[in-house]
Amino acid sequence: MTVQYIARTDVITVSPDAGIEEVATTMRDKHIGSVVVTEGDQPVGIVTDRDVGVGIWEFDDPRAATVADVMTDDPVTVESDATIYEGLQTAREAGVRRIPITEDGELVGIFTIDDVLVLIGGELGLISEVIQSHSPPYEG
Repeated sequence: MTVQYIARTDVITVSPDAGIEEVATTMRDKHIGSVVVTEGDQPVGIVTDRDVGVGIWEFDDPRAATVADVMTDDPVTVESDATIYEGLQTAREAGVRRIPITEDGELVGIFTIDDVLVLIGGELGLISEVIQSHSPPYEG
């Protein structure tokens, strides 16, 4: 199973010159923890809610800060045909929870640890249903 199978393809993106206030508002309104920073269709950075929350304190006027001021540039990416295991291994090695997915250098999705946990939870639910349907009733 590839990372593209569980990827979110409706990735929220911003340009490096977007304002921090705009990005924070977008994250809040969309209930997301990161945005991918792009130039054209290529990911050049990533900004997380932590980057915003911690990064703004470095400025006398946080409202004047831009995404480029707080983003992690040159983000770790995975190709869309990478397996979920390869995506997890990449995330572990890089110490990140969110990884832009690319095809030929262009952004096509985002792979997150949260999405892997949702997948595993769903699989465990199915396994639990099978086990319960073939087990005697619990009398405890």
